Amino acid sequence: MKIRTRQIVIAGILGAIALLLGTTPLGFIPVPTPAGHATIMHIPAIIGAIIEGPVVGAAIGLIFGIHSLLRGGSVMFADPIVAILPRILIGIVAYYAYLPFKRNLFLASAAAAVAGTLTNTIGVLGLAYLRGYLPTVEAAGAIAVLHGTPEVIVAAVLVVLLIKPLKAALPQSGNYAKNGGIKD
Repeated sequence: MKIRTRQIVIAGILGAIALLLGTTPLGFIPVPTPAGHATIMHIPAIIGAIIEGPVVGAAIGLIFGIHSLLRGGSVMFADPIVAILPRILIGIVAYYAYLPFKRNLFLASAAAAVAGTLTNTIGVLGLAYLRGYLPTVEAAGAIAVLHGTPEVIVAAVLVVLLIKPLKAALPQSGNYAKNGGIKD
C-alpha cells in the first residue's frame, strides 16, 4: 500500500483539527440532554475517511485516540485500549459504511457519520465495560444512549453539511479519488 503526499497532508490537517477540538470548548456542542454536551472530536476522522479512504481515517482516529489517552480525564481513558483502539476504527468503519451509498453523497455521508460515531461510542463504552471500568452493561448502555444519541445527530448533520463543499474545494487526484475511494 502506497500513501500519497496528499493523504499525509489531509491526515495532518484533519488531525490538527481533532486536536484543536479536543483542547478547546469547540469540541463539545451543548445539547439538551443529561449528558449536556455532544463531542465532535471524531468528525475529522469520518471526513478524512470519506475524502481519502480508511487509512487516512484511521490515522486521524489514532491522533484523536492518542490525544484522549494523554489528556486522560478518567481512569478508563488512561487505558490505551479504551482510549485509542475504538478511535482508530472510526475512520475504517465510516469509510466502509460510505462505500455502498457513494453514488448518493447525502446518504453516503450520513451513513458514514452514523457508523463512525457509533463505532466511537460503542467501542469506548464496550471496552470500558469489558476492562472493568463500568460496573454493568446497563450502565454502558445508559451512557451510550445519553451521549451517543446527540452525538450521532450532531455528527450526521455536520458531516452532511461539510462533505460536499470539502469535496468540491479539494482537487481530486488519481484513480482513487475518481472511483469514489476504490482503487483500480
